[in-house]
Amino acid sequence: MSVSNHLPHPEPLQSFRLLPWRTPASDRVLIWIAIAVTAALHLATAGRYDMMRNELYFLACGRHPAFGYADQPPLVPLIAAATQLFGPSVWLLRLPAVMAAVALIPLCAAFARLIGGNRSAAVIAAIAAASAPGLAGTTTLLTTATFEPIAWTGCAYLIARAVLREDRRALLWAGLVAGLSMQAKYGIVMWLVPLALGVLLTPARRLLGWRETWTAMLIAVAIAAPSLIWQAVNDWPFLAIIAHHTQGVITGGPVRFEIGQILALNLVLAPLWVTGIVAPFASERLKPLRFLSIAFVGATAINLATGGKDYYLFAAYPSMFVVGAVACARLWRWAAGLWMAAAIANFALVAPIVFPLLDPPALLRLLEHSHLRPAPDEKAAIGAPLTQVFSDELGWRALAHQVAAVYRSLPPAERGHAAIFANNYGEAAAIDVHGRGLGLPPAISGDNQYFLWGPRGYDGSVIIVINGDPERWRRLCRSARIAGVFGVPLAMPYERDRPIMVCHGLRGGFTNAWDGFKRYGA
Repeated sequence: MSVSNHLPHPEPLQSFRLLPWRTPASDRVLIWIAIAVTAALHLATAGRYDMMRNELYFLACGRHPAFGYADQPPLVPLIAAATQLFGPSVWLLRLPAVMAAVALIPLCAAFARLIGGNRSAAVIAAIAAASAPGLAGTTTLLTTATFEPIAWTGCAYLIARAVLREDRRALLWAGLVAGLSMQAKYGIVMWLVPLALGVLLTPARRLLGWRETWTAMLIAVAIAAPSLIWQAVNDWPFLAIIAHHTQGVITGGPVRFEIGQILALNLVLAPLWVTGIVAPFASERLKPLRFLSIAFVGATAINLATGGKDYYLFAAYPSMFVVGAVACARLWRWAAGLWMAAAIANFALVAPIVFPLLDPPALLRLLEHSHLRPAPDEKAAIGAPLTQVFSDELGWRALAHQVAAVYRSLPPAERGHAAIFANNYGEAAAIDVHGRGLGLPPAISGDNQYFLWGPRGYDGSVIIVINGDPERWRRLCRSARIAGVFGVPLAMPYERDRPIMVCHGLRGGFTNAWDGFKRYGA
């Protein structure tokens, strides 16, 4: 017997309601409070610190529109550039991330109602989505991970709608969401593959007999194709960068990984998502959702097997929160209320390391006198004075000003053909973004997409080198001198007290030497 015989008649897809309006007014108020608090936290703190290294890089890439970039698809860079069309604004840059954070909450509430949850289930799912520090952290910045929670949850919601309500059109929307997500970050493959496996291994496999399932796959592939073709034409730089980058990830094995997940997704909420994994195999009522549990376990296995960072899996948790909320919603209301209150309190405790609520010196004092400092998830994060994210938001404007001072000190005859060479994409992007108003020319670098852009016509006769190894550059150039030092106190160690050099006469010129500067994923 089909599951749909036990469920309400499917609503037209056009009338999707993200907020479960059929819940009582008191419960709707709780969901609205979760939405409002989330929006207020993000909006109030979005502009407190400066742009982060990766945000600068996305903005620099987006100002060079393309079907793809060495280490990412084009959607996030293009969004970043669009937010700055009317002038530089950190707050506007992060506004799309705020929207993604806020939209996840009603989506989870609606998801809970879709799979048979009562009014308490919708509230629990909404509060869980709002109080998971890892999810909040992915949406405090505009990065390729920003849209993953809502995209992964959206795909799960739409496939569940097809399974439970025989709503075939939902699969077409799932294909659209999957394709757009692929244009933001290729990581959704880690969710789509085990989702497909979950469908295949459960009664949900009947979807494979629907024409809409295969049409949805074609939609997703068609939307993702331009970026994938770009990668193929450019010899798949993304794969080379990822292979090199994973060597710097600190995994620590499955036990450390799971402990990190429990802490990052809110310790108090761990029983909720664990219940979400187990409940479809223990409850006949939730049996149709076994494909989601299989997908979660599969995504976890893929992340562990490939040495992925902790946050790569965060986007899979909202679906488990939802299933867990439905399974736990029959708790006495006072028990569920106390549980969610404890989750909110735990979230409030760690909020200062998720949101830039404190000035950098105050945050440093908090981290030094508490146990809130997160463990580094990659070698590059070791030694961060603050968290890696916050330390990577400091010092970029100062760098541009310090390089501008060196640039202006050059004789006018040299200034016209002086190249600014940065050691990494963060430094190069800081020059491209913050140096524009200071009269600096575009930067060059051998790092990631900057390598593919090449030396931009510079001959190497005069080079301002940011953060280079003095000994190496003295070998490469006829003459090299340290002209300045850059860095601010709480920046990352490798961006603090570093040299700015002026080199003359690069041996062989950039045309012949460029391949030697290639630095993928370092």
